[in-house]
Amino acid sequence: MSFKVQIQNTGHEFEAEVSEKILDAAQRAGYTLSYNCRNGSCGTCKGRVISGKVEYGDVDASTLTEVDKAEGMALFCQATALEDLVIEAEEIDAVQDIPIRIVPCRVARLEHLAHDVMGLWLSLPKNQRLQFLAGQYIDILLKDGRRRSFSLANAPHNDEFLELQIRHVPGGYFTDHVFGKLKEKDLLRFRGPLGTFFIREDSDRPIIMVAGGTGFAPIKSMLEYLFYHEITRPVHLYWGVRSKRDLYHLALLEDWAREHEQFRFTAVLSEPQEEDNWSGRTGWVHDAVLRDLPDLSGYEVYASGPPVMIDAVKRSFFEKGLEKRSLFSDSFEYAAESESRA
Repeated sequence: MSFKVQIQNTGHEFEAEVSEKILDAAQRAGYTLSYNCRNGSCGTCKGRVISGKVEYGDVDASTLTEVDKAEGMALFCQATALEDLVIEAEEIDAVQDIPIRIVPCRVARLEHLAHDVMGLWLSLPKNQRLQFLAGQYIDILLKDGRRRSFSLANAPHNDEFLELQIRHVPGGYFTDHVFGKLKEKDLLRFRGPLGTFFIREDSDRPIIMVAGGTGFAPIKSMLEYLFYHEITRPVHLYWGVRSKRDLYHLALLEDWAREHEQFRFTAVLSEPQEEDNWSGRTGWVHDAVLRDLPDLSGYEVYASGPPVMIDAVKRSFFEKGLEKRSLFSDSFEYAAESESRA
């Protein structure tokens, strides 16, 4: 048994099987709805059910509120059809022709980037390359069927190895393995590329990038893409971390700021240590943006990091004039049971 789902704003139609997530059914039919986390927490896939009924699934109550439900909203990464549906959702054409594949890979290199961040470089089988957009992520597939999601930190043009930046989650099944047992030449499998977090090139607006912790990974990919293609839109990156030792690519960013006149970088420490001798910005990273730019109308914002940061960005930036269509975000989960892009 299946149900017909129509995307009202594009007229596209597809079939959704009983208990099949609407996002998955759309992808199976060749249509990509806006999404990122796929676990009901980031809200990127939120859309409206115009007609028909859905089972909402496992969602974060702060991401899909009771008010949202009363207004017909649903998270399409979790919602399943209970009858034929007409929905209103954002389709992302740019990723529809990029195949999502399951690929074997080998660990080519491991490097401690910070005390709790491991750089992991993966090599694909000979003569294979992964087509992806800067900002997308992959799912590492574990032997027990679970998955762990990590953003690609390298740009598409520099794809000899796939670069991941993995934060250690104490007690985390996969990150404990990465930091304690994983070694070069070990075999892994992944599925990807995934997500709709990437640079929109149909705009000439200046860009604000906001990264929290290892939310820097997809931002690094995006910046390398912009520099390589000589895209000269002004870009200001704000990177929020706890202390100076967490700025694991500080030298690289300082080099980029010298080499590219359109690029500016601001580091923000929430808990600077005495030994840091820090004279730079402190506090929450989104507050630093607002102190510099009290009017965000006319900007485009790309934000990646923990859910609390993304929530703060959405809440405060919209109040300061940022258009909803000009915010693109990727919410990272750091819980030990998920370890998603940690």
